[in-house]
Amino acid sequence: MTERDGVTLTNLDQPLFDGSDATKGDLVEYLDAVRDRIIPHLHDRPLSVMRLLRGQRPFMQKNLPKYTPEWVPRVEHWAESSHRQVTYGLCNDRKTLLWFANQRAIEYHAALVRADHWDRPTHLIMDIDPPEGHPFAVAAKAALLVKAALDDVNMAGAVKTSGAKGLHIFVPLAEATHEDVAAAQRALAVRAEKLDPALATTAFIREDRGDKVFLDATRAGGATVVSVYSPRIRPGTPVSFPVPWDDLESVSPRDFTLRNASALVEKADPWADAMPAPQALDAGLVAEGHTIPVARVQAMHEGKRRKAAARKQAEE
Repeated sequence: MTERDGVTLTNLDQPLFDGSDATKGDLVEYLDAVRDRIIPHLHDRPLSVMRLLRGQRPFMQKNLPKYTPEWVPRVEHWAESSHRQVTYGLCNDRKTLLWFANQRAIEYHAALVRADHWDRPTHLIMDIDPPEGHPFAVAAKAALLVKAALDDVNMAGAVKTSGAKGLHIFVPLAEATHEDVAAAQRALAVRAEKLDPALATTAFIREDRGDKVFLDATRAGGATVVSVYSPRIRPGTPVSFPVPWDDLESVSPRDFTLRNASALVEKADPWADAMPAPQALDAGLVAEGHTIPVARVQAMHEGKRRKAAARKQAEE
């Protein structure tokens, strides 16, 4: 047991998880080393964390537990999806970050809004994963399609590894509504798909994708995205990390881990440096997107249609 910045740290020699190649102490040291890099990207954003207690499976924690110290910043918000009031933590300082680390919070998933403006998304997001059994390089190629589609409407974004299999593209926004951002995401994905339909797809139903890269444009509204510099619960404990667009096809998510990432950001914050200034949504993207059905709703109706067709065929 030890203490740092007023936080009691315990069981630091325990393995973080099977295959992590790290201890709880390594997690604490890493997060403390990158605190000046990760905290600005978490600041005032309602936070969900992925925790992994010894002998248990990982679980996502949105609601702060009752034993949370009073000094941990927080915000309350009504969650429509679960029909309950949720008390989210705000990781605004070193002490809070260390407390989360001591709780074995490994992954840090930040909301796309700030606590004082739930109605104002700060980024348009594209989530890109390679198909099962395919290399990261195909996701990188698909991300470049999204960049080309952004270039076509004079918009710009930054890209980072997710720390898992794929990539996240962040496009910082000036004031915009959730509905318009979601519409623009749908249109952007469709335009990127059209640039190379043999490589990329917007098909929400998994069996309709084949071996194509899914351009996931559904991270909108109350969604969260794993923060840059956050560790992931994956073998070797990779870290979500910024990548210059020109280097995208020559890296792997496994290049950035709990072991080496802090040294890579010691002198600068490459995510802040890569992020363009907030920009207005392209009006054409928004208008086009409002004509495109919402993927989850469309998939739900299509699923019902297919089940009905299968039942009818079985009865014949």
